[in-house]
Amino acid sequence: MSGKEYDVVIIGGGPAGYVSAIKAAQLGAKTALIEKDEVGGTCLNRGCIPTKTLLKTAEMIHEIAGAAKRGIKIANPGLSVDMLGVIEEKNRVVKKLTAGVASLLSSNDVEILRGEGRLLTPNRIALTGQPEIAAKKVILAGGAQAARLPIPGFELPGVLTGTEILDIQEVPPRLAIVGGGVIGVEMAMIFQSFGSKVSIVETMPRILPLMDTETAALIHRILKSRGAGIITGTGLSKIEKKEQELNLVLGDGKILSADKVLVSIGRTGDLSAVGDLQIKTEKGTLPVNDYMETSVPGIFAPGDINGKKMLAHAAFKMAETAAYNAVRGGPDNSMKRVDLRFVPSVVYGFPEAAAVGLTQEEAEKDGPAALGRFPLAANGRALTAGSAEGFVKILADKKYGKILGVHIVGPGAAEIINEAAALMAMEITVHELSEIIHGHPTVSEALTEAAADSLGRCIHIPPKKKTG
Repeated sequence: MSGKEYDVVIIGGGPAGYVSAIKAAQLGAKTALIEKDEVGGTCLNRGCIPTKTLLKTAEMIHEIAGAAKRGIKIANPGLSVDMLGVIEEKNRVVKKLTAGVASLLSSNDVEILRGEGRLLTPNRIALTGQPEIAAKKVILAGGAQAARLPIPGFELPGVLTGTEILDIQEVPPRLAIVGGGVIGVEMAMIFQSFGSKVSIVETMPRILPLMDTETAALIHRILKSRGAGIITGTGLSKIEKKEQELNLVLGDGKILSADKVLVSIGRTGDLSAVGDLQIKTEKGTLPVNDYMETSVPGIFAPGDINGKKMLAHAAFKMAETAAYNAVRGGPDNSMKRVDLRFVPSVVYGFPEAAAVGLTQEEAEKDGPAALGRFPLAANGRALTAGSAEGFVKILADKKYGKILGVHIVGPGAAEIINEAAALMAMEITVHELSEIIHGHPTVSEALTEAAADSLGRCIHIPPKKKTG
């Protein structure tokens, strides 16, 4: 039995889904959004927002620990973490934001349909417990889910995903993290501050393997200096339960013991809504073109599900593009393309690490690039904040000064990188950036200093020694 008909139906209410729905409705389409859980998806409920709430709590502990060197005397230096209170605050923030998204959808006349949606044909959708619905265009925004390796022991109690650890009721004395990517590093910083003895196991030669080598090396050193154990270049063979502890058997046969294990080895697209429809998939994702359209005309797939950039802010832009093309696009070349060249990425923590564009290795693949580097040890604001461990690095084309990549480690990196991304999108060169006046003292003025350094005319660090 057929139910309602819509211009656009979106399956999935995460960042790509709810933004697609609002944009489609703004363009005049009769729009429905199918969501089986809370709107907001992984980002609001199980990712970006809850993690950053925990990180703020951890940062406060980190700051308190360093208060004595600023002359602040705490009568009782003892510090304890009430995880129930920590989780309660996290849930309060999440609830406020998910309610806000639901309100936005309602105010834009998007109909929210509760349940699991599954494609029957390119234009018909089955909905659990309800009549099937029809749509002129469909947007698949199922997002992604935590990947799990077929390794013995992953099913044991105490082996947690990134979702499950966000509701942990107590601070584990020893936490082993399998995977040294962004999530693994952020969780390491959180639970180190909470009091856990943290160990990271990463199969690649270094943690943060997708970031610039210098960035990854500094974060590695900082984690080690705070007591983290970091094992790289080693796989995991299995996890065994022995009495009250979990033993990780590493690829070299060594044993790492822990009370809890966090598995953080990446994410794979959630393709459950595809059903039996014949649509091209690739390594657990739905490939799309620059219009966000899948191999089936009229079906779009923005966000994590397509595997292009598994970041919420990239999903927002992909979602707007998909919605526009679903409502206004046509064979007359009126389709919009999405440009993902200047999408910033961030590792949140204390310090933060952020990047946009090419790494140094990528920028110098075909020859040397102009390198500008400004250490935060020479930045007044970073020094006054007691956060001078970091840098701003700019890579530029030697001939014209085109900015190829920007890498930042330090306070405010997550904010400053957006300026770099905007300048790169506007094709501003290091010549022009070096002339822009920034406020003083600010951490962001290090961006201008790094641009000047790439040209050999930085004022606030000694000149580079000439070679040859």
